[in-house]
Amino acid sequence: MTTIEFFYDISSPWTYFACDRIESFCERNGADLVWKPFLVGGVFNKVNPSVYQRRENPVPPKDDYYQKDMADWARHQGITMIKPSVFPLNSVKALRGAFVAIDEDAVSAYSRACFEAYWRDDKDLSQEDVLRTVVTSVGMDAASFFERIGDDAVKRRLFETTDDLIARGGFGSPTFFIDGDDMYFGNDRLELMQSAIDRKNTA
Repeated sequence: MTTIEFFYDISSPWTYFACDRIESFCERNGADLVWKPFLVGGVFNKVNPSVYQRRENPVPPKDDYYQKDMADWARHQGITMIKPSVFPLNSVKALRGAFVAIDEDAVSAYSRACFEAYWRDDKDLSQEDVLRTVVTSVGMDAASFFERIGDDAVKRRLFETTDDLIARGGFGSPTFFIDGDDMYFGNDRLELMQSAIDRKNTA
């Protein structure tokens, strides 16, 4: 069976689009989906600081197209995408929570709820009351959730996943790996991933 690892940070708009598509993509291909929450800021700090440089020195025509591109993707996928009032998002607690959701077999619903809360409903997930609403909406116990995201073991898992992506050549979100070593970056790479899986299946 094909395995697809999905490295994601909720603070990335392009990853919101990818999250909307990756599960159905895996279902169509009979692939095993492995959710990999990571800190994209940690990756930027270590291997991709140009992201910060670009924010400090914007290129207006490029930024205008960037906004158009996101609107086009949202329309294409039939989802709502807004410009959050808080950006960039401090997604640390939400991402730690994704590991709790993984352990409770609720990561799909939880991750989607986080993306929608931030990118659709303009909710600041760094705030515990907002995150609590997300947690309870997917049937998870809030008291247990907040206790666990403070555990050193959960914190360590987030750092380990971030370091793992860097070690494997990743530099942003979303990043996908097919069967461990075939890397793809970006929501718009699913078509190339399909071609790779098709080649594998006909080899």
